[in-house]
Amino acid sequence: MTPSEMRGTVGRFVSIRCASSTIIAMITEVSAENMHASDMYIASASVDLLGEILGSGDQAKFQRGVTNYPTIDDIVDLISTHDLRTVYAPSGSEQINVGTLQQDKTVTAYVDVEEMLSKHFAVLGSTGVGKSTGVSLLLNEILKSRPHLRIFLLDVHNEYGRCFGDKSLVLNPRNLKLPFWLFNFEEIVDVLFAGRPGVPEELEILSEVIPIAKGVYTQYQNADRIGLKRIDPKTIGYTVDTPVPYRLVDLISLIDERMGKLENRSSRIQYHKLISRIEAVKNDPRYAFMFDNANVGGDTMAEVISHLFRLPANGKPMTIMQLAGFPAEVVDSVVSVLCRMAFDFGLWSDGASPLLFVCEEAHRYASADRNIGFGPTRKAVSRIAKEGRKYGVYLGLVTQRPAELDATIISQCNTLFAMRLANERDQALLRSAVSDAAANLLSFVPSLGTREVLAFGEGVALPTRLRFKEVPPHQLPRSEATIATVPSVAAGHDMQFVSAVLERWRGATSHRDVPNDPGFIERPLATPSRTVEAPMLQPSLGLDPDRFSLLKKPLR
Repeated sequence: MTPSEMRGTVGRFVSIRCASSTIIAMITEVSAENMHASDMYIASASVDLLGEILGSGDQAKFQRGVTNYPTIDDIVDLISTHDLRTVYAPSGSEQINVGTLQQDKTVTAYVDVEEMLSKHFAVLGSTGVGKSTGVSLLLNEILKSRPHLRIFLLDVHNEYGRCFGDKSLVLNPRNLKLPFWLFNFEEIVDVLFAGRPGVPEELEILSEVIPIAKGVYTQYQNADRIGLKRIDPKTIGYTVDTPVPYRLVDLISLIDERMGKLENRSSRIQYHKLISRIEAVKNDPRYAFMFDNANVGGDTMAEVISHLFRLPANGKPMTIMQLAGFPAEVVDSVVSVLCRMAFDFGLWSDGASPLLFVCEEAHRYASADRNIGFGPTRKAVSRIAKEGRKYGVYLGLVTQRPAELDATIISQCNTLFAMRLANERDQALLRSAVSDAAANLLSFVPSLGTREVLAFGEGVALPTRLRFKEVPPHQLPRSEATIATVPSVAAGHDMQFVSAVLERWRGATSHRDVPNDPGFIERPLATPSRTVEAPMLQPSLGLDPDRFSLLKKPLR
C-alpha cells in the first residue's frame, strides 16, 4: 500500500487479531490528544464490528456478525489486501462483478445475484452522478449471469433503448398493443377522465354496463359455436375488473339504450357526456395503442402478455418500455396495468418464469404523499415489493428522490446502491432504511464522486464503498453518452431540420405512425449494417447526429 493508503481514517477497515478469529471492523471516528511537551501524540479511533474471518489460509471464510469479541491487548492493524480478498471473495456461484473497492482498487467488488434479486434492490442518487450508467451496468451483468431471467424496464426518459443491444425488445406507443379491456375499472376511468376524478353519476353507469358488455361479447363468441345455448349476458358473472374482451361499440350501444329509456331530459345529459367522453378518447390518435380494433374485438391477452413479458424470449429476454412518447394523462394508467399484469401472471403461474421489474423514477409512481399520483399504480408496485418474491416477480427501484418514494416500498428493498445524494431529507430516509452497524458510512453520501456508490444489504458481503466499473460506450444510456454543448454539431442545423422536428412533434398528436408503414422506415444509424428493430421515440435526448438522421427526410 502507498503511505496514504496506510493511514487509519474514517471509513477504513481494520482487522483485530483474536485467539480464534480475525474480527473485521470499520473506523467510524478518529480523535487525537496533543501532547505539547513533545512531538508525540495519542490517537484513538472508534470502530463498528462488522464480522469475522474464521479459519486460515485457503480455508479462511468470512461471516457477518461477531461470535468472539476482542480482548484488551489484541493486535489491531489496517486490513491487509489478503483479508480484504477473503471478505469479498465470491461466496456463491452467481456473483456479478460490478467494480472495485474504493479502499483497495485491486480488490473486485461482487454482488450476489440471488440475494439482490429475490429480496429486491434499489439504486438511489441525484441527477448526474452516474445512476443510469450504474443501472445499465447492473442489468447487463444480471443478463450475463442469468440469461433466462426476463427483465422489464420502465424507461421514463427513453434513454436505455440501445444499452442492451439485441437482447432487448423496445416498446413505445408506435409498436405497443395494449387493448383497453385489459385495464381494470380504476385504470379505464383514469384514461377516460384524463387523470381527473370521475363524475360519480357517469362512474355508476360505467360500472353497470362494462360487465354486461363483457357478457355480450362472450355471448357473440359462444353463438358462433354450433349447439351452444345463448347466454343472458347479465348472468355470466363477470365483474368490471375481469380481464376479458369487450367492444366499445357494445359499450356505447348499452349506454345509448339506457339513455333512450329515460324520459327526463336532464337525466340523459350524464349518459350523453359519457358517450362523448368515450368517443373522444377512442378517436384521439395518441391513444391508438389502446383502442386499435376497439370495435372488432378479439381475445389477444395471451399474445399481449407473451409479447410484453418475453414468453418465449426468442433471444430477447428484456423489454424496454419507453414512456416518454405516451400522453402524459395516460402514463400512470399504463404503468399500473403493466405492474399489475406482471404480478398477476407471476401469481397465477406460481412463479414458473421469474421476472425482474425495474421501475425508473420510481417516486413518480409510488409517492410518499398519498394525495399525489395514481393510487392503483402505487398499489401495484407495492404488491410486487411486498409479495412478489413469493411468485418470482422481483423489483428494482431507481430514483433520485428516495424521500418522495413510499417508505413501505423502499423498506422492502434489501440491497441498496446509494450514490451521491445532496438533499437532507433523502439522506435521512437512507439512514432509516440502513440497518447495518456501518450506517456511519452514510456520512460519505453527500461527497461521493461520480460512479462511486455505497452498497448495503443482502447482496454484498459488507457495507461497501465501491466504484462502478467502466461501461462500454455502446451500453451507455444516451443521455450520458451524447448530451453536450458542441457548437460544431449545432452549426449544421437549419430551417429544414426545425421543420422535420415540428413535423414529428405534430405527428404524435395528429395521425398515427404505423411501424409497417413504408413512410416510417428508419434510416440506418452510423453504419449501413446497423439497424434498429423497434422505432425508438427519443424526445428527451440531446440532438446528436444519430438522431438527426432519424428526423431528416429526403427533400422533394
